[in-house]
Amino acid sequence: MEEREISGKIKVMFYTGNKNKFREVREILWEYGVGIEMRTGKPAEVQSEDITYIVKTCVEVLRKRNRGPGFVEDTGLFIESLNGFPGPYASYVYEKIGLEGVLKLLRGVKNRRAMFRTIIGYWDNKTKLKIFKGEIKGLISKKVRGKGWGYDPVFIPLGFDKTYGEMKLAEKNMVSHRSKAVRLFAEWLVKKKQGN
Repeated sequence: MEEREISGKIKVMFYTGNKNKFREVREILWEYGVGIEMRTGKPAEVQSEDITYIVKTCVEVLRKRNRGPGFVEDTGLFIESLNGFPGPYASYVYEKIGLEGVLKLLRGVKNRRAMFRTIIGYWDNKTKLKIFKGEIKGLISKKVRGKGWGYDPVFIPLGFDKTYGEMKLAEKNMVSHRSKAVRLFAEWLVKKKQGN
């Protein structure tokens, strides 16, 4: 493990099996002097339309296993013309039909508005569950553009003319749904450490 990952003044565990997600979060938290260590494995398989409920359930499972302190994160992609689909099932849908499958569902559809929502849940021995949310509106592109991971090559954030997949990591981390949630989390962690 890179020294940078756990050498921050504040150190927390990130429970995730997604290395790309870990890399994004690590870069943002590092700006705040927070180091993270990745703990792999999904704490729970939760079926729900509510991302906050999924995160809360995962945290409870980890608490019961005496894991922590740390945080979990879940993200959903809500496409307006598909009535919010795939929502919390975004990763499952991506695995099953991929980007081309999602674009096929939108073939000929004019309304391509979508929203990404990220929920972070943090806990420790002294703090009850804290929830942090980040959202961003945007459009689904008509074709795959750029590289990136997950839905990055088809999501164009509002106010931009390129997809996440066409952005460098630093640029994406300035505007993304995940960065908004992570930055709120980081600011809270720093204040907590300072005793405010």
